[in-house]
Amino acid sequence: MLTYQWKGLSALGDATRRAIVELLADGPRPVGEIARELPVTRPAVSQHLKVLKEAGLVLDRQDGTRRLYQLDPAGVGALRAYFDGFWDRALTAFKQAAEHGQEKQ
Repeated sequence: MLTYQWKGLSALGDATRRAIVELLADGPRPVGEIARELPVTRPAVSQHLKVLKEAGLVLDRQDGTRRLYQLDPAGVGALRAYFDGFWDRALTAFKQAAEHGQEKQ
């Protein structure tokens, strides 16, 4: 089962990591800027970013003397595809239920 194989879902199980992902949705940011927006220390933000990076949700790059973090489009895309699968199945089930209900009338 994909859920147990993919670290992305597990990484987003933490509220601080979800908040970091929401901040990064606006664009790349350095650790210090992220930490100023959250009620956790800069070292704690770094640890959360490490988990998000290992889960494939965040990329980092050197920018002068600082490191910028941004969402990884491939990882976020995989997460979206995973949830889209649920939506597609729900719509298919709804369509089948509606069609089945019309057949009984």
